[in-house]
Amino acid sequence: MNYTLMNLGFSSHFEQHFLPFQQQGFAVGRIATENKNQYTIFSESGILQGEVSGKLLFTANSPADFPKTGDWIVMSVFEQEQKAIIHEVLPRISTFSRKVTGKKVEEQIIAANINLLFIVQSLDANFNLRRLERYLVMAHESGAKPVIVLNKVDLCKNLTEKLTQVKQISQDTPVVALSGLKETGLEQLEPFMQPGVTIAFTGSSGVGKSTIINKLLGSAIQETSEVREVDAKGRHTTTRRELIVLPNGTILIDTPGMRELQLWNASEGLDDTFADIADLSSNCRFSDCTHTVEKGCAVIEAINQEELPMERYNSFMKLQKELAYLAVQQDQRSLLAIKQRDKRIHKQYRQIIRNKNRQ
Repeated sequence: MNYTLMNLGFSSHFEQHFLPFQQQGFAVGRIATENKNQYTIFSESGILQGEVSGKLLFTANSPADFPKTGDWIVMSVFEQEQKAIIHEVLPRISTFSRKVTGKKVEEQIIAANINLLFIVQSLDANFNLRRLERYLVMAHESGAKPVIVLNKVDLCKNLTEKLTQVKQISQDTPVVALSGLKETGLEQLEPFMQPGVTIAFTGSSGVGKSTIINKLLGSAIQETSEVREVDAKGRHTTTRRELIVLPNGTILIDTPGMRELQLWNASEGLDDTFADIADLSSNCRFSDCTHTVEKGCAVIEAINQEELPMERYNSFMKLQKELAYLAVQQDQRSLLAIKQRDKRIHKQYRQIIRNKNRQ
């Protein structure tokens, strides 16, 4: 299948950055799937299988520098073999990222160059406002516009109450309630589904992301699975990030369910998500107020006056503490990298002196 660049969401931003490469005879494509070192690429030459060049392998400083689902890439195409060599990743307009799981201090890009981020949360036992706040922080930091999609309204007995709770923390973020399985409320997504617009679906396992995508596609292209009735937890049905082009020209990126979403460089996203607390902070007596023990703290006063829920305050403080700890880890990693670099330079210098003395 052949695509036009417009079908794939190619904008003036990417056109501008690709122009120098185009003049050198290179082609451009978009990453549809990523599987270790192998990539599926959508392009004007059709669907290609690609791998990165040796130069890109050598110059990449971290996994985030390699192509990710949604990326626009510069490539050499071998049409007869339907293969490509990837030379460059064009500058991204947005990245939805998290810290990799475990002890590594490293960014994991979930999806790149997205315009909208559909945060899917189910209205069953999996419903969790604090988790939703975490997703909103990363969504605001990504550069994409978040949309909250509340799925499984058919299983919710107190819909009005839950909608009120979500709208209290969502600020200006649009909220849509629907049932993907029963196909009710899907029409509320239509205003967002525009040609050339890239939408990533994210959320924990079992919230129904793939079911909604199948209904939008009109066919069961994405596998789905049942959730446990006890705790509403699901299995990872989607096992990789995948870019899908709808018949109307909207581009979707389905992502695997995430059991944990650790923050990555999200200070601005934190302020955007907790704009109510940020506004209160401007009225604190001290500019460096920690909102814990200081006299004249407007945030603590709002809690005492029951204007700010304690649960939301605790969530903010927890996420702020997590970001502060991440910053310390990143500083330590930077110092280690500098030490390792200096050690290499010193070793190379000694080798030069040694070789010079032998002459």
